[in-house]
Amino acid sequence: MTIGKTILITGGTGLIGKNLQQLLLSKGYQCKILSSNKSFCNEKNSFYWNINSGFIDKRALENVNYIVHLAGANIAQKRWTAAQKQNILDSRIKSMQLLYNSVDKSKHQISAVISASGVGYYGAYTSEKIYKETDAAAEDFLGNTCLQWENSVAKFSELSIRTVVLRTGVVFAKDGGAIEKLKLFAKFGLSSAFGTGKQYFPWIHIHDLCAMYIKAIEDNTIHGAYNAVAPQHINNKDLTIALAKSLRKPYFLPNVPAFVLKIILGEMAVMLLEGSRVSCEKIQNAGFGFKFNKCEEALRDLIV
Repeated sequence: MTIGKTILITGGTGLIGKNLQQLLLSKGYQCKILSSNKSFCNEKNSFYWNINSGFIDKRALENVNYIVHLAGANIAQKRWTAAQKQNILDSRIKSMQLLYNSVDKSKHQISAVISASGVGYYGAYTSEKIYKETDAAAEDFLGNTCLQWENSVAKFSELSIRTVVLRTGVVFAKDGGAIEKLKLFAKFGLSSAFGTGKQYFPWIHIHDLCAMYIKAIEDNTIHGAYNAVAPQHINNKDLTIALAKSLRKPYFLPNVPAFVLKIILGEMAVMLLEGSRVSCEKIQNAGFGFKFNKCEEALRDLIV
């Protein structure tokens, strides 16, 4: 057991944060949550912070051994206006800067900072290339956002703190996320691929993602960037067919034209229309084993 080790989680009330917290508690860890919701902070082990004003409850960092940084505005929540793009970036960078400044000023005992990032690091492109952690960041909005995000995490190494970033694909989970949204269409027999349907769809089951965070916490040899995606490469059309099949629903509709998605979603449509393969070889070589290697296995587990 790991009783005595304390994890501070930002974004702890989100999809990943809630699932990760349950797994950590089951393994004997103690958890603290940083929240921007003052009413939520009335609960035990939940502490208030305000990224815009630069405030953080100093008690949040007391006796913390690890920080897991999941905070950040949902990139798919609103159209990518100039203001929303800035909000997406600031919510990641400013929150990390606030943590860094707070840790730097404290007598900390933090061993590692593990942060989310995204496979958007490699850009919104469709190609036959299989991206690895050594590839450069793309020069588009997602690539630039992820690069700045990861650079803000790397700064903790100046404090002799081990840093890890998990470039996460689309998370498959029961209580939210992409699968829940796609299921709404499939249940009514409206399953349809987007654009050409040939764009790849890097994904990961929530169980494997949380287990990867545990691996990053417990294994001192884990440092730097790792792709948090399942081994199987699947494109949008094949995923849509698999989802319809798992729900015992038909798949017969024509693909949704790209121009329709661009009208509805604006620039954000690239998240649905583009995607390349991403390698998980590095984390596997570090000794991590996936429970859900194939999309069909993940869907069977999640769809009841």
